[in-house]
Amino acid sequence: MRKGLSEISTKMNVLISLSLRQLIGDKEFHNSGKRKQRIGEQARYLAAMGLESRDIAKIIGAPLSSVRTLLTPSRKR
Repeated sequence: MRKGLSEISTKMNVLISLSLRQLIGDKEFHNSGKRKQRIGEQARYLAAMGLESRDIAKIIGAPLSSVRTLLTPSRKR
């Protein structure tokens, strides 16, 4: 049962990630070495929707530690 839920969660994260990329017009699927723009906005938006930091990191393709840092209250502008 737990393995099935984990699989569903992974697939949902992929679908959310693809939808988010389409909404923001991101056509790059590989790491070009450039710093991604608006990651903080995306992380805060997904957190406001109730997603956990671990899932947000997977969706936006950022390290978990970076997402946690972005979501700390002192980082909001």
